[in-house]
Amino acid sequence: MVQDKLAQLQALFREMDRALIAYSGGIDSTLMAKIARDVLGDRALAVTAVSPSLLPEDLEDAKIQAAEIGIAHRLVETREMENPNYTQNPVNRCYFCKSELYDTLKPLAQTWGYAYTVDGVNADDLRDYRPGIQAAKERGTRSPLAEVGLSKLEVRELSKFLGLACWDKPAQPCLSSRFPYSEEITVEKLRRVGQAERYLRNLGLTTLRVRSEGVTAKIELPADVIQGFVQTADLPQLVEAFQSYGFTYVTLDLEGFSSGKLNRVLSASLSV
Repeated sequence: MVQDKLAQLQALFREMDRALIAYSGGIDSTLMAKIARDVLGDRALAVTAVSPSLLPEDLEDAKIQAAEIGIAHRLVETREMENPNYTQNPVNRCYFCKSELYDTLKPLAQTWGYAYTVDGVNADDLRDYRPGIQAAKERGTRSPLAEVGLSKLEVRELSKFLGLACWDKPAQPCLSSRFPYSEEITVEKLRRVGQAERYLRNLGLTTLRVRSEGVTAKIELPADVIQGFVQTADLPQLVEAFQSYGFTYVTLDLEGFSSGKLNRVLSASLSV
């Protein structure tokens, strides 16, 4: 039961005594921040990395959620966009992102007196291709959710049990995940993807991606939403808006939304 795993998580934080949470505002790191605050009080600190790959509204959500939890919250700037190993977008791009993140957080944690830096990696993440996990481990970051075997579904169940309003919040990986591997990532490209996804959210859509492939925006929505979207959305207005953001073409993925779809090229290459 998730309550048993909650007890294990609480015990882990009691052993840590002081912990800095790498806090993106997503459901996983929010759960970590909540439990750390409940157990450690003011000996827990949430830190959010600010960069062009983070939507401003997601940053605001993170601030609001931290305030609701009652955990101390700080912002730091990360500079992964200055690293060509990141912007060239290789298959292990996330390794360089997390290297920058924890190379920033670890010294701060030491300076501020936090013996442990904690992330929100869950047990399901360990079964996916996540090169950033290696970078975090190399820098001594702990992953309590994974340590106690908590799955993504259990993360949501436990978050609801603890009264977190964001328990059903859709996953929102960084905007750099919207680009196919080897396509260069720029601040301008991140901006236009962010604007396009904001446009769709303003239509009332929640689970979505706008994949950027060159000058083409590919919209991904849940399969059961596609037909209603096509029938009710003002498509000419949408296309006009997306083109004003910098896209030339706008397409709709008829298969529907699937998390991690861009990683299929990795599976295909391994099977050859």
